[in-house]
Amino acid sequence: MRAANYMADLNQVVSIEDLRELARRRLPRAIFDFFDGGAEDEVTLRENRAAFERVRLLPRVLVNVSKVDMSTELLGARASLPLAIAPTGGISAGRAGAELILARAAKALGVPFTLATPAAFTIERVAEEGGRLWFQLYAVREHEFREKLIARARAAGYEAMLVTVDLPVSGKRERDPRNGFRTPYNPNWRNSRDVILKPAWLLEILRYGLPGMANFDGYRFTTPKGTDIATAVGREMDAALDWEAIKRIRELWPRKLLLKGVERPDDAERAASIGCDGVVVSNHGGRQLDSAAPTLEALPHVARAVGTKMSVLLDGGVRRGVDILKARALGAHGVLTGRATLFGAMAGGEAGARRALEILASELERAMQLCGVRSVAEIGPDLLQKSGSEP
Repeated sequence: MRAANYMADLNQVVSIEDLRELARRRLPRAIFDFFDGGAEDEVTLRENRAAFERVRLLPRVLVNVSKVDMSTELLGARASLPLAIAPTGGISAGRAGAELILARAAKALGVPFTLATPAAFTIERVAEEGGRLWFQLYAVREHEFREKLIARARAAGYEAMLVTVDLPVSGKRERDPRNGFRTPYNPNWRNSRDVILKPAWLLEILRYGLPGMANFDGYRFTTPKGTDIATAVGREMDAALDWEAIKRIRELWPRKLLLKGVERPDDAERAASIGCDGVVVSNHGGRQLDSAAPTLEALPHVARAVGTKMSVLLDGGVRRGVDILKARALGAHGVLTGRATLFGAMAGGEAGARRALEILASELERAMQLCGVRSVAEIGPDLLQKSGSEP
């Protein structure tokens, strides 16, 4: 499909699911499934979404909602929405320059962008885009190397660091080996036909080449060639990462520090006790432990434990603006969206990423008006229908 046709389709997009479908049509199956898939039977992947669908709202009526304010404070600074773009690794395999595309879209829409450690562009290069930038740290086994990553993010001016703590080993993501998606990725007899049938993606790859992981320059990988992607990442993570290691990172990082991958209140309380500024209630988008609790169901317990002491963010399953409202009502200060904006970037580049954010913003505004709330601060648990028919 020609680029012009993709842009015409983009103008007709009305939902994140539409962007997902455009991304699926543009990408080879192995690439799309790497972004879209989850671990094992993908129970958690599905339940993250289903948890939002199970929440019911009790809207207020006869409230003047001719104007609503969707802005809020996230990690000490104002954002146009209670939303940040989540870290997603390896994404330039689907769209050349995807990290830069998402950073620009986030800046244009006034929300933070989180750079993943295994990005195709360096910490320093993405910092040149400006805007509110957060950095996601994968705690690799080589302590000296990860401390260099922390120092680089600090020098480049990133305002927050999110340490991923739910990756001592990689999840078993079965779509990847079934599709022959290995590192380094090379088309082969199992996927060559699919690649040929995706000319827009293929022409871009022929022009720019397959991306590497720029922030890992100089790192001594132990992963053999031909390993599936999930295994390749997991083998480099520090399975010995513990609370003492987080204390060391806290010493090295003077700005906002969050732990990403927390679902238990006791873990959140311990994070607060050692000086972390927040947690992201996350199960890695259903890509790690299958049958982990849906993040929206874990959220209220974490929020009750630490919501007055630190920032509580949520990711996993956010596909609609009303999902943001539901997460706020259940105690989150904001959400991170990974696949929603990624589908936008894959479907239509920067215009697609902006379109994803615009859809979420428009839907949130409409949901707030229909719920009778005029500001994000007014979104609270009283909007939620409790179990049974009575509020």
